[in-house]
Amino acid sequence: MQHRITVLGAGYAGAFGAGYLARHLHADDFAITVVNAEPDFVERLRNHQVAAGQTLKHRPLAKMFAGTGIRLRVARVDSLDPDDRTVTVADDRGRERLEYDTLVYALGSTAADHGLPGVDEHAFHVASRPAALRLRARLETLHGGTVLVVGGNLTAIETATELAESHPELKVVLATRGELGGWLGPKARAHLMRAFDRFGIEVHERTAIGRVAADGAFTAGGEFLAADATVWTAGFAVHPIAAASGLAVQANGQITVDAHMRSVSHPEVYAAGDAVFTIGENGRPLPMSCASAGPTTKRAASAIIHELTGRKIEIPALSYVGNHISLGRRDAIFQLVDRNAQAKSGALCGRTAARIKNDILKGAALGAAHPTFGVPSRRLRRAAAPTASTKAVAA
Repeated sequence: MQHRITVLGAGYAGAFGAGYLARHLHADDFAITVVNAEPDFVERLRNHQVAAGQTLKHRPLAKMFAGTGIRLRVARVDSLDPDDRTVTVADDRGRERLEYDTLVYALGSTAADHGLPGVDEHAFHVASRPAALRLRARLETLHGGTVLVVGGNLTAIETATELAESHPELKVVLATRGELGGWLGPKARAHLMRAFDRFGIEVHERTAIGRVAADGAFTAGGEFLAADATVWTAGFAVHPIAAASGLAVQANGQITVDAHMRSVSHPEVYAAGDAVFTIGENGRPLPMSCASAGPTTKRAASAIIHELTGRKIEIPALSYVGNHISLGRRDAIFQLVDRNAQAKSGALCGRTAARIKNDILKGAALGAAHPTFGVPSRRLRRAAAPTASTKAVAA
């Protein structure tokens, strides 16, 4: 009987993880199923480009997984029962209960509203492709006007600059509760502020938003910032499915795992990407980012392969080297950080940084789009029993 591996989510973590497993595991012994709400692979790190009106390459998951042995199930994950080892999914045809032997949880994250009134009702975001398309449709109705971007971290900066570059007819305003780019080194922050000046983006620092309205947002101090569209980019929140299932999670809903990305409460469940809480090599929690998706996914997949086949696979370090921030299509910043996650004094800025970031994003998309490229696929057979090391982890 085949060992059933189910992967929830087909973003950077889920698509890569499924492909990595398919490259290494023998199809006679293992059945890999990927569940995803959309039929296409979404380059989430380019969603701000979609919102700005740009067209990205179409990457159907069915085409990506063709010939790999991976079964694609396009459906929404409704619930998870890790005690019963089942996932309930739903689509236009109804609900279905899927059984699994090993689960990879890679459902990612969405925009965090922080419980503030009006965010869900009135604000746009770019944490998903449907949301980015809704913002795009709204911007297409505006012929002039103001767009307010709320937030001050990577997504906020990239969204504000992309919209300003693609829609020069719009006034772009950014409000952040802290200092814009305050975590950057002096060279990178100076370059960032010059870019904002060049685009004419109006910045309100140390301005916390207390409520979003249909025509703008009120600050915590009562000031009103008028806007024809408010874009909420003030952080990410994981989907509540993990916490509701009974898996051990952190206060923010991220799944608590061991060093192998294995759930501490349910050892047949592994987590990767934004959904996982894990400590990096520097002793700090890895941030929710694409840079964290790669190593956490490879660790999870390597641990699964080792447990099920007995074969040792290279385990990557959980390191975080820096921030790569696009400033429109022709400008960017690459800020390296030290072991304590503090910005180094130097930074790579300008067109060279933009080309490098674009190449990195292309590489990530190609890696997901060609999941069995370069490695003999399905070559490892299932071991008779779990290895001693993974038994110890499970205990």
